[in-house]
Amino acid sequence: MKTTRRDFTRLVGTVVAAAAAPSFVGAAAARTASAARRGNYLIRNGAVITVDRALGVLPRADVWVRDGVIERIGRGLRAPGAEVIDASDMIVMPGFVNSHYHMWSAIGRSFTARAGGFSYYPAKNATSELYAPEDFYNSVLLGCAELINGGTTTVHNWSHNTRSPAHADAELRAHQHAMLRGRYAYGHVDKMPADEVNRYEDLARVQRQWFGERAAFEGLMHLGLNLRGPQQSTDAVFHEEMKFAKASGLPVAIHAPQEAPNNVDAVDYERRGYLGPDFMIAHYVPATRADLAAMARTRTPLTFATHSELRLSSTGDARAALFAVREAGLTLSLSSDATSIAPPDMFEAMRFTWNLGVPWAGTPSAGAGPVSVQEVIEMATINGAISLGLADEVGSITEGKRADMILVRANDVNMAPVGNIETAIVQSGTAANVDTVIVDGRILKRNGRLTAYDMSSVVSRAKRSAERIRAAAGGVLKF
Repeated sequence: MKTTRRDFTRLVGTVVAAAAAPSFVGAAAARTASAARRGNYLIRNGAVITVDRALGVLPRADVWVRDGVIERIGRGLRAPGAEVIDASDMIVMPGFVNSHYHMWSAIGRSFTARAGGFSYYPAKNATSELYAPEDFYNSVLLGCAELINGGTTTVHNWSHNTRSPAHADAELRAHQHAMLRGRYAYGHVDKMPADEVNRYEDLARVQRQWFGERAAFEGLMHLGLNLRGPQQSTDAVFHEEMKFAKASGLPVAIHAPQEAPNNVDAVDYERRGYLGPDFMIAHYVPATRADLAAMARTRTPLTFATHSELRLSSTGDARAALFAVREAGLTLSLSSDATSIAPPDMFEAMRFTWNLGVPWAGTPSAGAGPVSVQEVIEMATINGAISLGLADEVGSITEGKRADMILVRANDVNMAPVGNIETAIVQSGTAANVDTVIVDGRILKRNGRLTAYDMSSVVSRAKRSAERIRAAAGGVLKF
């Protein structure tokens, strides 16, 4: 489906016509046309965490947003015709960037069994073939709504179960309706044989239809690839797929193994010309100093799913990895991985990472300083933007950037009284404190309520999909 700017505003406020979309797409997409309009807003008297090192934290300031752009930041601003949003007793900051989230399985958050050890992989393996395109749409839209509710405005949808053209379209249509910013990383079918090369046979159509001249996203979404890497394919297959990826010109992401042995070799990848700002690695807990140095030289980003690194990694210690990455000077961003491992909650990710970032006696980190609240806020915002190639657009409250920002209530019982503004966000903040979320100048959450989605429909559709998949899996999933 191709949509012009004029059509887009009309589309999100109405039931999508059957001729324009599959029958499973209905009123779940968006509630009102007004929710999709870019406005002229003067956010007044907020405590502003700019995440712009030239500006720092402003204890009291105004932010003027017009037509999706941050026009001015300062005290006592005049903004002709702007709607005033009173941010007194609120903290204003950039929206979070989740740099690694497998959104097709968001509805599978509790598919894992309660008894025994962690069962993410058995549950995924038992259900990944059972998802229909409708389930992908319902899962991604639910995931997007949850992200917005918690203040995340940009997401890297790492689609590592792209089962068919219809499945890809379903995910992309959900993104169109959700109005988040992000990257859709087109991938493989789950459990694809390790010695089979992924030909990305539908990629050209997806690129043309969804990201072409009349793109459906108005610049909010861009396309990438995720490769299985040597974790899930042979070395020969990985290198063959990398030839295709390099020729495509698209940004690439791979997983490093969380279970032994570690067979991701960043030193070799530097020699082959793979590394760079457009090559992201997740879960690289076992990276050696030489690997990290190669990534630093080439400005290769690393995404750190803190909960997942602690829960799943048997290749190394997450605390040691955090300090080693920090010492090497890499761009480290935060992510959630999959809902069966951790919620896509960036407040929790920041807090967990901050608590993890304490030097450990008797280890190489012993002489390092502790990870600061400022650092984890940067990991959750500007570093994620850098890792997705979006730092010129979002990740900080800077004049001229796109208006992706959140307002967090500082007078809520779990937040007040606020001393250090950044500390309050990291130590105390939760999704429940997020009052307002703006993406590209559009307000998607206001007064603590999601305004852009029919949430009863989103949730009921997600439940229907999850129940059908669990039933189809039969006795494989034991609750």
